[in-house]
Amino acid sequence: MRDAFAISLWTYYEPVGSEIAPADYADVFLRHHAALRQIDLDAPHFTDRVAVALREVNDREQSPELPGSDRELLSDTLSGLSAAISIDKARDQLLHGEPHPGNLLNTRRGPLFIDLATCCRGPIEFDLAHAPEEVGKHYAGADHDLIHRCRALNWAMFSAWRWRRHDHMPDRDRWRAEGLNQVRAALDRCRLG
Repeated sequence: MRDAFAISLWTYYEPVGSEIAPADYADVFLRHHAALRQIDLDAPHFTDRVAVALREVNDREQSPELPGSDRELLSDTLSGLSAAISIDKARDQLLHGEPHPGNLLNTRRGPLFIDLATCCRGPIEFDLAHAPEEVGKHYAGADHDLIHRCRALNWAMFSAWRWRRHDHMPDRDRWRAEGLNQVRAALDRCRLG
C-alpha cells in the first residue's frame, strides 16, 4: 500500500505458440495443484460460487427471461451436483477455480496458469473440468466420473450467469442456448440427464 493505493508487481511472460498438448496441460495441473497444497490460504469452497449461481437462477427478478423448464434444469443441476460433489471433503484442497484454456499461458518456461482471482477449495476434478476433456486422461489419480459431474456443474454455472438480467457477455443469446445444450450433453455423459 502506498498513499492509499494497492500496488502489485507483475512479471511479464511472452507467450509462445497457442497450442498446449493435453499431456502438458495435465503436467502443469499436477505441479500447480502440488504447489497449491503448500499454501495456507482461507478461500471459499466451490459450493459458495454454486450457491450464488443458484440464487440467480431461483430469483425470477434476477433472471426474468429464463424459461421455466430451463430454470428447473439449472436449479436441479446446480443443487444436486453441488451436494453430490461436496460429500467427500477429505480430498478438498486449494484450487485455481477457473483454469480454462484462456487462463493457461504458453511461455518459454512452459505453460503457466494466470488469473488466480477465483481460487476456491474443492476436489481437483473441479479444476480439471474446466480443461479440455483430453487433459483429465493424463492426470494421474483423477476420478473421471467426478470430472464429468464437475463439468456439468461448471456448464450450469456458466449458463446461470448468461441468464442474469445484467449479464453483458458478447453474443449472450448464442451463449445462453449453447450453455444449456452443454449442460444437457454433460448430464448425458454422466448419465444424469
